[in-house]
Amino acid sequence: MEPVSSKLYERESEEDRPREDAVRPGPPYQLAAQNTAQLLGVQRSEPQLQTAGVAFHYGLGMSWGPVYLLVRRAMNLHPLWAGLLTGGAMSLLVDEGLTPALGLSAPNRAYPLVTHLRGFVAQLAFGLGVAATAELIIWLGRGAVSRR
Repeated sequence: MEPVSSKLYERESEEDRPREDAVRPGPPYQLAAQNTAQLLGVQRSEPQLQTAGVAFHYGLGMSWGPVYLLVRRAMNLHPLWAGLLTGGAMSLLVDEGLTPALGLSAPNRAYPLVTHLRGFVAQLAFGLGVAATAELIIWLGRGAVSRR
């Protein structure tokens, strides 16, 4: 996801990039770590908050593995379509919904349209990565079972 997002960001216009950067309060996962520590009344050093932010980021990403499997099995979809649906759902629910609602980003209207499109495409890439990972684990698991 990150390489796709970075490449698309590099291609943004000279007008959109500064507008996006000006309204972004920081990485959402970092803000989530800071807000959680504050909510719990816990003091954490900057390195601890950085580590917690990374844990939030990867934890959120890993939590979508079961979502992919549910979508894939319940809807009997091909892995490609289930991956795209999973990534699209994450983009809409998390990036466009929860993140601004929780104050982890600026309001959606503050960002240029290209920011939302880049995020959506990057989340589609994420969904395909989730699909590939899940299908590989399933495939490897089948091989282990058949070797017994």
